[in-house]
Amino acid sequence: MATDKQSVVELILDDHRRMEELFHRMRNVEEDRGKALREFADLLIAHGEAEEAEVYPALKRFRDIDNEEVQHGVKEHAEGNEALLALLEVPVVGSEDWDEKLEKLSEAITHHLDEEERTILNGARENVPGERLAELGAAFVEARARHLDAGCGEIENVRRVVADGPDT
Repeated sequence: MATDKQSVVELILDDHRRMEELFHRMRNVEEDRGKALREFADLLIAHGEAEEAEVYPALKRFRDIDNEEVQHGVKEHAEGNEALLALLEVPVVGSEDWDEKLEKLSEAITHHLDEEERTILNGARENVPGERLAELGAAFVEARARHLDAGCGEIENVRRVVADGPDT
């Protein structure tokens, strides 16, 4: 479990690797694919909401972090949330429609993780003091936990998040 002293960059990367693991489980017919989707939905929404509330606004204040990349990250969160909702609305796990929607979700999220890691997170690692990264890590963990405790991956909440769209 994360401690207060963990860098927000490492915490975000840990979540990214967990999302990739959950994609593998959602594709594996020997797994409980519906359960993996529920875990993924909770993590994706909590992660994105925490980043947008606690991390992205703070990173925009640093001179050498590209604000356009941060704003693009918000847009990609919205695209991922829409793809998640489309998958959650498929009634039969493992159906052809489900598999198609899963691949669209995977493409959207994989693209976002790659871009965020190369641009925003590398920028944070290089330009934000370690103490500040640890403070952001604690705020991120707290915000993410609040969303997880509230059942943020439930379909009705995902619909609300999608309807609210990005705060641009």
